[in-house]
Amino acid sequence: MDWGTDLWDQYDHIDKHTQSGLDLLERYIKFVKERTEVEQNYAKQLRSLTKKYAKRGSKEEFSNHASFQEILNELNDYAGQRELIAENMITGICVELTKYLQDLKQERKTHLSDAKKAQQNLESTFKHLESTKKRFAKEWAEADKATQQAEKTENDLNATKLDVEKAKQHAHARTHTAEECRNDYAAQLQKYNKEQNFFYYTEIPQIFNTKHTLKMQDMDERRIRRLAEGYCQFSDIEKKVLPIISKCLEGITTAGKKIDEKQDSILFIEQHKSGFERPADVEFEDYTQGIKPATSDSSLHPPKVRAKLWPFSKKNKPAAAEDFSHLPPEQRKKKLQAKIDDISKDLQKAQDQSEALEKMKGVYEQNPQMGDPSSLEPQITETAQNIGRLRGELAKYETWLSEAVGGEESSNAINNNTQHGVVAAEQPQHVYSEFDDEFDDVESPIGQCMALYTFEGTSEGTISITEGELLSIMEEDKGDGWMRVLRASGEEGYIPSAYVKHTP
Repeated sequence: MDWGTDLWDQYDHIDKHTQSGLDLLERYIKFVKERTEVEQNYAKQLRSLTKKYAKRGSKEEFSNHASFQEILNELNDYAGQRELIAENMITGICVELTKYLQDLKQERKTHLSDAKKAQQNLESTFKHLESTKKRFAKEWAEADKATQQAEKTENDLNATKLDVEKAKQHAHARTHTAEECRNDYAAQLQKYNKEQNFFYYTEIPQIFNTKHTLKMQDMDERRIRRLAEGYCQFSDIEKKVLPIISKCLEGITTAGKKIDEKQDSILFIEQHKSGFERPADVEFEDYTQGIKPATSDSSLHPPKVRAKLWPFSKKNKPAAAEDFSHLPPEQRKKKLQAKIDDISKDLQKAQDQSEALEKMKGVYEQNPQMGDPSSLEPQITETAQNIGRLRGELAKYETWLSEAVGGEESSNAINNNTQHGVVAAEQPQHVYSEFDDEFDDVESPIGQCMALYTFEGTSEGTISITEGELLSIMEEDKGDGWMRVLRASGEEGYIPSAYVKHTP
């Protein structure tokens, strides 16, 4: 079955059907375009979302935080694949089908124009046939009338011989004209039938079906096949990126499985462990016996002070010291070790640079045409100075680390009330001799020092000092960067060791 044989008389329906097919193709192109806009907007929103929640700066150490950053990275890659889908649909479907649609429209227009032209030619021949037929009918009627008139004249007794001859000649002329019209009509009819046969059995099949040339039916079938391929492309384009999308999703799953809650807890402890011992019990002070803490400006009778429970207040942090003595022991060791590692890396880099400069200098000395050895002297000198500076810093921080490690045990007693935090207020024996067993001996200063800087003691157990103030040392630095001193006013507490210098 084909259009040319079975639909030879359905030109209008073929016109509508092919137009409907082109409209469907155009609708599908618009559909894919809108789908790509959805993908692009989706990808844009995903990228904005990941950017909003991504944390910039240092690398996360806790596994649950690091995994979340990995999830955001995978989601950003996933957004990239959605953009790729949109791009491939635009180029692979929309652009190609739009070009194909324009070609089909032009081809359809040509085929319909050919069919219409053939139809017009056939109609023109038919009109000429009708005209010839009408003329033949008219001439034949006139000839018949003339013949009847000639017979009537011949039978008329009153008619002369001349009248009879004239009537016969007129009838003969009309009959001859009618015969010529009959022949023209027969010839025109034969021509029309031939053209009609050619139109319906040759031209229309060639235009509508595929037996001989690529015409309307084949054009429509090619459109359907190409549209079917476009439907498949709609799915295949996404299938091609599914492996990468699956990897992104697997990466998100892997990030979730990498979380180690125990390790995060241990890491948190290592980051914030101070190394201090818990405070001891606060001793009971019995004021019912009439004993009151002495308040004296003398360094021999320092007031009783409670040990600091936590020397590093969140709201009032001590000023940062170069040796990190403002930090708790554990954190100080970590900071010193990290600083040593950084200096070691810089030192190695500087040494490598120095070796490279020396080798280059040697090459220049052996091959003067390659360069002037003296031009490298400033760089060599600068590098040597840098190496010396780094070695000095490395030695300084290694010394501080050694002190921090060596004083770890003694630093654990900073918050111990029984050892460092509580100083009993000893009263003269001749006044309160009956309470002699309840008080320790008066603690004597072990040295003198002078404040280099002003320090505001805002944390519990610390005191404030001013620059240039003379202080009595009651307890030396045990390795944690703090020492206990007594002011001339009798106020006693802890201050950073780096803020004072010993005096004779």
